[in-house]
Amino acid sequence: MNKDTKLGTDVQILASDHPPAETPVETPAAAPAAEGGEISKKAAKKAEAKAKKEAEKARKAAERAAAQAATASAAQTQDLAIDNYGQETHETKLSPDAIEINLKTLGDEHVGKTVELRAWIQNARMQGAKMAFVELREEGNWAIQGIVAANPEGTPVSRQMVKWVGAIAPESFVVVEATVEKPLEPVKSCRVKNYELHITKCFVHAAAPAMLGMTLAAANRPIANFSDEEAPVEEGVEKLSIAPAGETTGTPAATMLTHLDNIVMHKRSAVQQAIADIRAEMKELYRSYLRSHGFKEFEPPCLIAAASEGGANVFRLPYFEKEAFLAQSPQFYKQIEIAGGRKRVFSIGPVFRAENSNTPRHMTEFTGLDMEMEIKKDYREVLHMLEGVLLHIFRNIKERCAEEIALVRSVYPSEEFLLPEDGREIRLTFAEGQKLLREEGPEEFRNVSDDEDMSTPQEKALGALVRKKYGTDFYILDKFPESARPFYAKEDPTNRNVTNAYDLFMRGQEICSGGQRINDPVELEARIRAKGVDPASPGIKEYVDIFRQAGVPAHGGGGIGLDRVVAWYLNLPSVHLAAFYPRTPKRLLP
Repeated sequence: MNKDTKLGTDVQILASDHPPAETPVETPAAAPAAEGGEISKKAAKKAEAKAKKEAEKARKAAERAAAQAATASAAQTQDLAIDNYGQETHETKLSPDAIEINLKTLGDEHVGKTVELRAWIQNARMQGAKMAFVELREEGNWAIQGIVAANPEGTPVSRQMVKWVGAIAPESFVVVEATVEKPLEPVKSCRVKNYELHITKCFVHAAAPAMLGMTLAAANRPIANFSDEEAPVEEGVEKLSIAPAGETTGTPAATMLTHLDNIVMHKRSAVQQAIADIRAEMKELYRSYLRSHGFKEFEPPCLIAAASEGGANVFRLPYFEKEAFLAQSPQFYKQIEIAGGRKRVFSIGPVFRAENSNTPRHMTEFTGLDMEMEIKKDYREVLHMLEGVLLHIFRNIKERCAEEIALVRSVYPSEEFLLPEDGREIRLTFAEGQKLLREEGPEEFRNVSDDEDMSTPQEKALGALVRKKYGTDFYILDKFPESARPFYAKEDPTNRNVTNAYDLFMRGQEICSGGQRINDPVELEARIRAKGVDPASPGIKEYVDIFRQAGVPAHGGGGIGLDRVVAWYLNLPSVHLAAFYPRTPKRLLP
């Protein structure tokens, strides 16, 4: 190796071992290599370029660090997420690619995607200064956990935003934008357990007050006091529980009056929404069954010119220069429909009873499920139709509303509603029911008469006996005594002491009353007189005239109290819980 070659090699090694970016003084060492040839010049240029590159890289890194430091410092004083939270206005904007979701249909296909949700803040809590957890609820108990975590750079979520979201009053309605993620482990406090929302935007659409008249936890607790009397303030406060939802305590959360005075929170409770859903489904099952059996729906009036059944339990009101009444029943109008040529009709609507009964099983307004049909051969055709529609409701509601029924029973525990096997329905005569009470019932009913109507305690005692003896909570009592039925009830032609009339029972309580009607005007007028009513009195005369206008076929029907069906099926402590807005002698609000 000659001297020049050796020198060039040494220079290359020197340039490689000592990068010019760290030791710039070594760059001149390339000068002697200029004498050695082209290879040393390239190495020197390469080393110089590398040095420049490293220097530029270091400069940019320093700039980035300085920028981050400046941003972090600014985030402490300037809120960089200010546009991502606050009160919703007409200028509020969410990402155009955000997908509107419903918690019931949330699935794996949404994971990692940006979504939009409108819901109530059910609960909010801070986790340090940089994170907050919220529970977002839609209808019923459909809730999901949301997480708001501050980013180091202060956007899209800042510490100020976290603090603001954590302070939103419960039951405020919000709109959020978030990314759907899977939690590390299922979220036990929410119905949606396998997903959570990482919130990047949150806007209050409607704020709740700082102090609620009744919390959701209280609204979801069982009600034990259904009195219409106002409780003293001290007693009301003592009985109000603040236990979280799902926790059991020895006292009810609030009285029914407190619930009705705070109707919005009453309605938001999951148990009340479940009851309402069950009610709606039962009504639909009733309608669909009758329509499938050839019934036509009609709409009877609520305002009438005379007391519909000639009784005193009727609401009177001024009607221009005259007096009007609220219908106690659509009875007469169902019969007019049959007289008018319909073979089978039904109606769903309000019924009014001016009965000053302050009990858990009475209301002054309730929803009636009424039907009427032509009788071809025997009045039991009607009885079997009523029995059939109720069995259809009971057998289908278990499947259609399984979740709702389970939710209601978690608050108001009850035994399963027992039904008879197909072909083994329990149909007793009134006399047979009384005989069962005399022989196997409580001591106080050992002398009950076949000619007097049953009292409520008798009905309940008979219900317990039927359940024990026949294994069913649903049964029929037929052939009620003539003295216990209205003037339009058809008497049994073989025994004038009883009628072709019946009641249907659930858990020992009557939920349906019906029978064959008198369709001959002469017989009807005689029966009216026998009941001590003047056939020429207002309302009664018009009723009898219906049967004089044209020949009317034999017919019968029945009226079912929807509120009672819902309440007794679920074994609720009061029928008031089954009504949307219960009306009692002392309550007209809300």
